[in-house]
Amino acid sequence: MTDHELEALLNDLESDRVERKESIFDGDRIRQAICAFANDLPNHQQPGVLFVGVDDDGKPTGFSVTDRLLQTLASMRGDGNILPFPSLDVQKRILKGNDVAVVFVHPSAAPPVRFKGTIWIRSGPRRGIANLDDERRLNEKRRFRDLPAEIRPIVSAGLESLDELLFRRTYLPSAVSGEVLEQNQRTLEHQLIASKLAHPGPPVCLTFLGVLAMGKMPTDWVPGAHVQLIRFDGTALSDPIVAAQEFRGPLPDLIAHAEDAMKINVRTAIDMTSQDKEIRTPDYPLEALQQIFRNAVLHRTYENTHAPVNIYWFNDRVEIHNPGGPYGTVTKQNFGTPGAYDYRNPNLAGIMKDLAYVQQFGVGIDMARRAMERNGNPLPEFQVEDAHVAVILRRHP
Repeated sequence: MTDHELEALLNDLESDRVERKESIFDGDRIRQAICAFANDLPNHQQPGVLFVGVDDDGKPTGFSVTDRLLQTLASMRGDGNILPFPSLDVQKRILKGNDVAVVFVHPSAAPPVRFKGTIWIRSGPRRGIANLDDERRLNEKRRFRDLPAEIRPIVSAGLESLDELLFRRTYLPSAVSGEVLEQNQRTLEHQLIASKLAHPGPPVCLTFLGVLAMGKMPTDWVPGAHVQLIRFDGTALSDPIVAAQEFRGPLPDLIAHAEDAMKINVRTAIDMTSQDKEIRTPDYPLEALQQIFRNAVLHRTYENTHAPVNIYWFNDRVEIHNPGGPYGTVTKQNFGTPGAYDYRNPNLAGIMKDLAYVQQFGVGIDMARRAMERNGNPLPEFQVEDAHVAVILRRHP
């Protein structure tokens, strides 16, 4: 925040985002204030600000702001009195011509926060102890944030970020019967909320799922939601690159464009002599490529990474890499075995099934394995790490 913004808050005597202290003499009251700001009961979703070195009217007292004072304030985060640990920043600022210590306390992702076992909140300009209803509201905030990542709201992604034409022409006819659509008088907003592509808010906005599946440009909000295909003239990453392509866009466009590129890269041998009819043998069965690629899009993690799904096309093999290791009941030991499946992104799985990219849950790898076997290719190989999975498809001999 700028000095001008801080001074405006300092002067707002009714704000529930501000607390003023003349000194740090009463450390417990400062910790109570930190606890209350971390709980953010009014749901400002902005930091609460604690000023040290000002009186109740917001006038600086000339209090000496030393490095030791700043360290003492910062240490209140982790001294074990406030749990779970709050997130805060401590700064020395010059406000109204005087040094003032400023503590920015960020809203907790896991409320309620307690100071020595007591839940403190802000009620208007005053600090107080939470009652049962306040505690219920804080627990609901935590459960809201505990939603699966794919259906959490992206507040900055309003409904204008949706590709409405794609939603109406592609998703709705696939997910909802024509008869129901004909009778359905619900608004676009209600249709999106019902399909978990939007969150009811406030404000009404797209979820991660909505952005990934039907957003105009998903990577504006989820930077890793794209695919790279790189073809090498050789068998190593250091060999010359023949072609490199990047695919972005909502799920149907992303999958269609990436799979079209894979089709172009598949080469087919034609045998016209060994039998009466010509025999066509692709170096990779398209079904296997599709199943492994769609698995990568479905099962990857979209959190805490900007890495895309990578398709490395070598002269002797295709490697499909995705960020995100085994999840749930799937382990390094049972990865790829029949019956071993779980869903990091269960709602995305539902969307992909509605769009017919997934015919039956839990069988993608087995379908790829059988397609490779029918075509005469070696069976798929798996490299499984804690945060990464690679599937290797060897070329037809």
